[in-house]
Amino acid sequence: MKLAWLAAYLTGLVWSASNPHDYFTWFLEALPALVGLAVLAATHKRFPLTRLSYTLILIHCLILFIGAHYSYAQVDTFKFVREFFGWQRNNYDKLGHFAQGFVPAIIAREILIRNAVVNGRGWLNLFVISICLAFSALYELFEWGVAVATGDSAESFLGTQGYMWDTQSDMAMALAGAILSLAILSRLHDKQLSRIPRAD
Repeated sequence: MKLAWLAAYLTGLVWSASNPHDYFTWFLEALPALVGLAVLAATHKRFPLTRLSYTLILIHCLILFIGAHYSYAQVDTFKFVREFFGWQRNNYDKLGHFAQGFVPAIIAREILIRNAVVNGRGWLNLFVISICLAFSALYELFEWGVAVATGDSAESFLGTQGYMWDTQSDMAMALAGAILSLAILSRLHDKQLSRIPRAD
């Protein structure tokens, strides 16, 4: 499992870094996946995650690698999707922001449950959704900071494509992802968590 996961990650990373749209945008878009690998490497012995969490993290990393390679506004597959649905913009970035809620929801849920941070499923879900929204807002602030610091060179990274509500819709997609993740994956996640002892 670990070797297959790492092989898939490294394959995606090498492909993504090979002749991307531009290396500045590539670095900014791939950075969360690079940081994620470092965090997993540092914590996998002390706090190994469930198979579900590792799988979702890998999928999210691959989504990031694709966006980093092409830039989110230029992902080839979503050019076809855009034309098929008659959209005015390439919406691959919305898939990325949906994943930004869908994947962290399970990670946050796992950390909160295993460390017995909250009591009751209602409070658990509230905390998970709040964490995902906070993470999404933090990323939007990061995008804003990069744009202010670098000017026009951050245009591909921002990927607004002229849509004035891009920031708000990004956070709405993350919210939708978090809610859907909790709705469809909580039962499976509970089964996998039952095999891992809680932290003292």
